[in-house]
Formats: sequence, structure tokens, C-alpha cells
Amino acid sequence: MSEFRIHHDVNELLSLLRVHGGDGAEVYIDLLQKNRTPYITTTVSAHSAKVKIAEFSRTPEDFLKKYDELKSKNTRNLDPLVYLLSKLTEDRETLQYLQQNAKERAELAAAAAASSTPSFSAPAAASKISMQELEELRKQLGSVAVAPTVQQSLELTRKMLRDKQNKKNSGQRLPVFPAWVYERPTLVGDFLTGSGVSTDTAVPIGSLPLASQESAVVEDLLYVLVGVDGRYITAQPLAGRQSRTFLLDPSLDLSIRELVNRVLPVAASYSTVTRFIEEKSSFEYGQVNHALAAAMRTLVKEHLVLVTQLEQLQRQGLLSLQKLWFYVQPATRTMHILASVASSVDKGECVGGSTLSLLHDRSVNYTGDSQAQELCLYLTKAASVPYFEILEKWIYRGTINDPYSEFMVEEHELRKEKIQEDYNDKYWDQRYTVVQRHIPSFLQKMAGKVLSTGKYLNVVRECGHDVTCPVAKEVIYTLKERAYVEQIEKAFNYASKVLLDFLMEGQELLAHLRSIKRYFLMDQGDFFVHFMDLTEEELKKPVDDITPPRLEALLELALRMSTANTDPFKDDLKIELMPHDLITQLLRVLAIETKQEKALVHADPTELALSGLEAFSFDYVVKWPLSLIINRKALTRYQMLFRHLFYCKHVERRLCGVWLSNKAAKQHSPHGAQGFAGAFTLRQRMLNFVQNMQCYMMFEVLEPTWHVLEKSLRSASNIDDVLGHHTSFLDTCLKDCMLTNPELLKVFSKLMSVCVMFTNCMQRFTPSMTLDGELGRPALELPPEAEWAEERTRRERARKRLAEHVDTPQLASSFEATISKFDKNFSAHLLDLLARLSIYSTSDCEHGMASVISRLDFNGFYAERLERLSAERSQKVAPQVPALRGPPAPAPRVAVTAQ
Repeated sequence: MSEFRIHHDVNELLSLLRVHGGDGAEVYIDLLQKNRTPYITTTVSAHSAKVKIAEFSRTPEDFLKKYDELKSKNTRNLDPLVYLLSKLTEDRETLQYLQQNAKERAELAAAAAASSTPSFSAPAAASKISMQELEELRKQLGSVAVAPTVQQSLELTRKMLRDKQNKKNSGQRLPVFPAWVYERPTLVGDFLTGSGVSTDTAVPIGSLPLASQESAVVEDLLYVLVGVDGRYITAQPLAGRQSRTFLLDPSLDLSIRELVNRVLPVAASYSTVTRFIEEKSSFEYGQVNHALAAAMRTLVKEHLVLVTQLEQLQRQGLLSLQKLWFYVQPATRTMHILASVASSVDKGECVGGSTLSLLHDRSVNYTGDSQAQELCLYLTKAASVPYFEILEKWIYRGTINDPYSEFMVEEHELRKEKIQEDYNDKYWDQRYTVVQRHIPSFLQKMAGKVLSTGKYLNVVRECGHDVTCPVAKEVIYTLKERAYVEQIEKAFNYASKVLLDFLMEGQELLAHLRSIKRYFLMDQGDFFVHFMDLTEEELKKPVDDITPPRLEALLELALRMSTANTDPFKDDLKIELMPHDLITQLLRVLAIETKQEKALVHADPTELALSGLEAFSFDYVVKWPLSLIINRKALTRYQMLFRHLFYCKHVERRLCGVWLSNKAAKQHSPHGAQGFAGAFTLRQRMLNFVQNMQCYMMFEVLEPTWHVLEKSLRSASNIDDVLGHHTSFLDTCLKDCMLTNPELLKVFSKLMSVCVMFTNCMQRFTPSMTLDGELGRPALELPPEAEWAEERTRRERARKRLAEHVDTPQLASSFEATISKFDKNFSAHLLDLLARLSIYSTSDCEHGMASVISRLDFNGFYAERLERLSAERSQKVAPQVPALRGPPAPAPRVAVTAQ
């Protein structure tokens, strides 16, 4: 049982028991996973458990009756459930709790029923009821349902099955028998009860001599054994699906009556089998039931041959009642087993695989009775032929031909094109699914491999390649399950190899993944330098003002100008402008299949207008069948990683641009640059933060995880392993890059915003510092006398530009205050990030986060500030900020200064 199934069952049990609060389901789930042991089904353990519950129960007859009913319906996992209940009878504490819980739930249900049930008063018997009162009474009491006849219920069942099958096979309608087949009861080889057939009962049989009574009864029994009423033995009408009963002349001699009662069960079994054959021969019940009915019809023909031979003896006067019982006695067991199988299939409404499960279980249960087991094996082999034909086509060719919905694998109408469009598309998981009730019990262990084998071959077929398994061999039913295991294993190994070779070699899966890594994970350094240089001005614009064809042209130019030109798949790279920022995209992905999904889907993409840099992302064109691996879900994860890395690279470029501007400014004004020391220090701290984060993500997350992925893909044995390794790679990258934690991502985004705002501010301050330096140059640096006039004109223009800058609010005398505010905001957000990383690295066992802490706080500078801040807050009786729990500081705590 999977962890998801355990979680679901525990929650459902708590809901049924109405248990709220406490430790929740997680505690029970952990206990179950640690302490569970597999249940080994044996007849002895199931019988002893049943006996124990019957002894414990107040109404053992009802329990045993219910158990037999469920057993006759071939209910799955019945014996493990009974074994579990027998164990509960030994636990007094649990029993007391369940009894108390049942009492509380009953009281709550009674209270709820009393509050919700509308009260109405019936009119007095003597008073007349008006039409309005009659109508109200009719509505309150509801319509009286008339019990349908057996024929009507069978017709309703056939209609339901027919509608279901026609809905599945929308392209072709399945054949049906004409209506007159069901309207003419004489076509069925069963008794015609209530048809008005006259019987000669003028002379009571008791008035005849004993020899005449025996002769008349023998003749009647020969009729009854083939489904025809006799003169003194008549069949009773059926009520539902119960067994046939007979009415004997009450004046019949007791000794003869005793022998007749021994023979009549054969006639009752014949009646049950005949009705089953006629009913299950209809198209709607599927090919497995058709084959089972045909096998039963063969055995019924042998029974009719026996009756014919007995009739010949009777006509010759050589058949007495004792001889009749002697000849019929061997057929009694056969007809009883056939009737029992027919009744069980009817009660369980078995179709396809469930019918085979019932027959297989019967064959196993008759292990001590060789004749009964041989009969059940004959029926099972005959019924399994059409099922195994479907199975062979599936595991050897990858096709399903299942018009009556009997096979364990069900096909759903899903388009493979949507796998590149819809993030939540589950083509690979939901195109073909396993139907539990149609899995034969002897194939239960191999159901997963049966599903995968056909899926692998089906993918290759849909690519236009005809595949036929070279190890194909006819599947024949046997009690030795090893035979099925070997055949399915061989087919699975072949299908796995065919599809894996087709994807890895024919479709070059690994080369495509390397190409995606080159662009989405920024593995191609020179390409991004060219691309960001070319698109810098265009991406600064609002997203609505950007021309996508121009970006496509610049992308093409950057690809041709860099070493990416050698990539054979570079033309699959496309540009996409997303409608929302990275955080919104992450929240939408995390909210899929949750209550918040609808609210986020219908919400506005973002409150603020996005810039091209915030909306920019790459996209990649993937064709079938590679889209099974590189589907929209995987591409969305690649896009989130790319947008994260790309924006970090953009911020780094901006900070490097500020560094270059400051270098030029310091050349013009070495004395004035002293006032910018705080700004230079803050810039260097920001640059150190951004570069260390990039270094961590590129060299400690992406590269090592990619090498693990490549190694895993080379050793993968089937496509499911490839899917699992690729998904695990993306999940690990997203988690270690802090993209699966909205809280960390929001803090990181604030830090990036502070850096960008700081660069914008510095870009506005730098021209004033440069102009101030030019105006204050010493006389020794002035140009020669011949150029003095031109220099004087240039200085006048510089003064005017400086005056314009001084007039702006940003260039007022509050420069130091502005930088101090930036420093305060950056430090606060960075300390918040480090504190959160410290918590996650210890409480959630995210040990990779400790590496980020050691990079950003390599000399303990931030740890010291965090401790100081915690002390100040504790003095003010404020909530304490968690202290940084990163690696110990290896060096004296010295603040980082600008280079």
C-alpha cells in the first residue's frame, strides 16, 4: 500500500469516527508505516478469524450470513478484513473506545435527524381530505415503488451495460439481440411457470398402485430434468434470484418421495445454469461471460445426452427410480458446482477479470477435490481465452481491443498534443489506467508491469514504428503463476528496451536535455553575455511595449554569434513573455489541485505593470514522444529556475555597472569620493550577496545534481525510471534554489528589489559626482591657453547640468541619509533571510541551506549583527528574532569593505 493510500485511509477513518484535534493523522501514519506487516492469506487463518468473531458477536448467525454473502460475491480483501476485526476483539481498550464512539455518533445522528425532519400531522380519519391536503401528503410520503419483475431488472441491467459500452465505443455501436429473443419465454430451456399449461391431475397419484406411482414419477423426473413440468412434479415461480423449488403431489408415497427429493436438486441446478447461460449470452455481459456460458452449455449438453439415454431405458421398461438415482447421482456434484458458480457470478455482477478471479479462487479452494478442481479448471481455461487474447495484444503489440470494458487496463481519450500545453496534463499517468475490479487475482502482482509493458509499446507505435515482441507466446491459464510471471517479465523487458533505445538513441533525449540545460540553467556563458547586451534596452521597457519578433531576432543573432551556434537543437529555443512575475507563477503552481487554485486562476496577473526583465522567459519546442519526459510540467519548472537565475544575473550586471561608474567618478573627484564610501561599501556587500547566491545555485546545486541525473539516466532500465530521475532532478533544484518555499522567495525577491533600487539611485547620483569633480579640478590640470575658451564653454555647460541635478529631490543634501536607508533595508532583509535559512537548515533537515549561510556570512559579520539585534529586541520585550545557527565563524569578525 502506498503512502498516499495510507494517508487517505487514515484521514477517512478519523472522519468516520469524527475524531478532531489531537496529534492529527501524521502520528498514526508514521506508526502504521513502521509497524505494518504483510498479511498472508491462508484458509486456516481466515477460518479461525471467522470463528473468533462469530463467538464474540451477539448475533453470530447474522455475521456468518453476511460473510457468506460477501464471499459469494468474491469481495476483495475480505479475509484480511476479517483477520483485522478478529484482532480488534482481543483489544479491550480499543473496543471500549469504539463502543463509546458509536454511542456518541448515534446520539449526534439522532439529534441531527430530529432537527432536520419536517413534522406534519395527518388529517383525522373521519374528516374528508381535500385535494390540496392529499397532494401535500403524497409529496411527503413519496411515490410508492413497485418491485420490478425479474425480467424487468434484467432488461434494466442490460440497458445500463449497453449505455456504458456505447459511451466508451462512441465510434461504433455494439451489436444487440433483437427484442423478440427476450419476449419469447419458450426459447429459454427453463420451466414455464404461470403459463397456464394444463396438467392431468384427475387421478391422485396416491390412489395408484406403488409400481404405477414409481413409473409416473420416473416419467415426470425425466421431464423435470430438462426444464419441463411434469403431471405430479411442478416448478414453483421464482422470486428474485433464489434457487428453483418444486411442488410434489401430497399423496405420493413417502418412500418414493424420499428418492424424488434426492433427484430434484439436479433439476434445480439445471434450471439455475440454464437461466445463467441464456442471460450471459447477451452481448452486454462481455466476452469472458460469453466464453463461460459456452463452456457451461457444453456440459449441459452432456447432461441432456444423459437424460436422453435414460429416456430410452424408460421406454424399454428398464428404468426404475433406483436406477434413475444411480445414473443421475454422478451428475449431481457437477450440476451443483455449475449452479454455485453461476449464482456467485450473478450476485457479484462479475464481468471480465472479476469473473476470472472468482473462477480461479474456486479452483484453488477445490484443491482437495480433484474432480471439482478439474471442472473449475475447465471453466476457467475456457473463460480466460478471450481475456488472454486482449492481454496478448496489449503486452506484445501495445494495442487494446476491449469493446465490453473487461480488461484490467482502461484507455481514456486524451490528446498527446496537450502535454505541451497544459501544466496539469497527466497524459502518461491517465491515458491508460488500471481498473482494480477487472484484475484477475492470479495477475494481481503483475498488474503494474502489464500496464507499463503496453504503454511502452503503445508510445513506439504512435511514432509510426510497428513493434512485435519476438518472445511472444500464447498465454494459457494454469494454477502455476510462475508461467504468467515469466511471460510478462520477458514482454516487459523487451518493451522497456525498445522504448528506452528509441528515446535515448533515436530521439536523442540526453542531447535535448543538455540543450535545455545550456539555455534554461545558464550553462552557456558567452551566449548570455551577447544576449543580455543585445536585449538590455528592449527588456527595460514595460512588457506591453515589447515587440516579441524583435526579441526573437535578437535571440537568433545571439545564438549565431556565440558558441551556441554548434548546438543542433538551438532552433527549438523560443522566447515567452509571461503574464505574471516569478512569485505569482510559483504560487499558482503550488496551488494546483488545492482550494486556492480557483482564486489564483481568476485573479489579476499582477497589480503592477511588469517590465520585460520580470516577464522574460525562454520556452522550448518538444515533439512527441520526447514530450513524455519534457512535458509542460517539466518545462514550467525549467522556466522558474531560468527566471530566478536570469534576474540574479541582471542584478549582478546592474551592480557591476555601478562599480564601473564609481571607478570613473573617483578618477574625476578623488576627494569627493570619500563621501561615497558608505555607498561603495553597500554596493560591494550587495555584489558579494548576489555573486555568492549565483555561485551556490550554479556550482553547489545545479551542476552536482545534473551529474547525478546523467549517471542515473545512463543506468535507467525503463521509461518510468527516466521520468522519476528527471522529476527528482527538477524537484531537488527547485527546493535547493529556494523556489519551493514562498517565504524564502519573497525575502529574496525583496533583497533583489533593494539592489535594483540602489543601482537606479546610484546611476542618478554618479553624474553629479563626475560633474563636481570636473568643476573642482586644480589649475595644473587645466588645458593650454589656446584651448581655454573651449574649456570655459564646456565648464559653463557642466555647471548648468549640475544645477539641474541639484534641483531634484534625490540629489539634495540627504545623500548620506538615502544610502543609510538602503543599507538599513538591505541588512534587515538579509538578516531575515539568514535567520530563516538557519531555521530551515535545522528544523527541516535542509542541510544545503547551511552552505548558503557560510557563503553569505563567511566572517561572522551578519551573525554578530543578528545577535546584537536580538539583544536590543529582547530589551524592548519584543518577539525574539531567532539567532543564526549557521557554521561557526572561522575568522575574526570584520565587516566587508569596498574594494
